[in-house]
Amino acid sequence: MLIMGLESSCDETAVAIVKDSQNINKRIVSNVIFSQIDEHQPFGGVVPEIAARSHLEHFDNLINQAIETAGVSLDQIDGIAATGGPGLIGGVIVGVMYGKSIASAKKKPFFAVNHLEGHALTVRLCDNVNFPYLLLLVSGGHCQLLIAEGIGQYKRLGTTLDDALGESYDKCAKMLGLGYPGGPIVEKFAKNGDGARYSFPRPMLGRKECNFSFSGLKTAVRRQIEKIGPDQLNNQVIADICASFERAVGDVLLDRCQNALNQFKKYYRGQVTLVIAGGVAANNALRIRLNDLKVRENIILKIPPADLCTDNAAMIAWAGIEYARIGKSNALDFKPRPRWPLDPDASKAIGAGIKA
Repeated sequence: MLIMGLESSCDETAVAIVKDSQNINKRIVSNVIFSQIDEHQPFGGVVPEIAARSHLEHFDNLINQAIETAGVSLDQIDGIAATGGPGLIGGVIVGVMYGKSIASAKKKPFFAVNHLEGHALTVRLCDNVNFPYLLLLVSGGHCQLLIAEGIGQYKRLGTTLDDALGESYDKCAKMLGLGYPGGPIVEKFAKNGDGARYSFPRPMLGRKECNFSFSGLKTAVRRQIEKIGPDQLNNQVIADICASFERAVGDVLLDRCQNALNQFKKYYRGQVTLVIAGGVAANNALRIRLNDLKVRENIILKIPPADLCTDNAAMIAWAGIEYARIGKSNALDFKPRPRWPLDPDASKAIGAGIKA
């Protein structure tokens, strides 16, 4: 079975063709991505209208590239999967309309994929991980702890009450004048910094639930920058701020994951698998910190390769394969969704708003 995936939820336009193969190394047949970073950098963040127009401009070429690389024709594709949400609605609409058009013209099944579930299932694309597993989903727009119980079945244990972690990295970088996207830049500076130089808060640390909050940490970074003053903000000071910020983040993630692990054990017995997914999972320093939890609690830790943590179409195509296996597809009247929670039955988290 070959599924084509289309991804356009934010600032990456991506197309992939994935095979339902027992051999993990042969599953991704083609995977092409056009990054819009250069188009958004002058604005310090993603501009929705520019993103949507860019998706529209590049999809035709990327689809042709994916097909050529795979050495197949559209007639040989068994289904089309497209990100149906959540995300910037203009971009999501572009991808969904392309997916519907191809599916309709070639009379193939159409799969509208929840972008977050694409991240959640990536570990099953690159490794044979069975349900259930504990999932830390960390990206530019979301920061959640969930139990992945099955395809389309997720139980939310905690969510951010304000900023997502990726968003906090971007804002920290912006305050330091480092540019966009902030995550990789902050990580790069942090490698040469002293993480003990500045004492930043660890929001929610020690509380028994699994929710996150990063606005206080972000505010503390801003106040420290203002206290230092622009004249003293040299490369070493910036590196120390980044390292101190990253150390605080690592402490929070370890604490929150420990709580989630304790809750997971109430529902399931046996060996626990913790999966880290989403763009922030590409951060090597945080991978190392979460490995401490693995050793301490004797759990299995699974993190996809860095290039599959960030937005890509291979994860969308794989989610399409997962749904094809259980015989579920979408009608062509599917409406793109700017918001699409993985656990729609989760109780409302006060302050979480649209990130719940």
